Amino acid sequence: MDFDKDKVDEMTLALIWLVFHQDRDGAARAWKSFDWGTMDRLHEKGYISDPKRKAKSVAVSPEGARKAEELFKKHFGM
Repeated sequence: MDFDKDKVDEMTLALIWLVFHQDRDGAARAWKSFDWGTMDRLHEKGYISDPKRKAKSVAVSPEGARKAEELFKKHFGM
């Protein structure tokens, strides 16, 4: 099926904002329970750490956290 991958990436990043938490060092982290292709693209865009690592979560970059919050508010009306 053909679909707009950028829109999927945008919505996934918005949902990452909903589920991320601060680790003990204060860095934002999110569980990597989203589509692998989407997670790879978000990593390539610099929003998250490499999802292929063994950790159950990914680090969210400061830019990724800012963008995720912006997109969440845009799409889900906070």
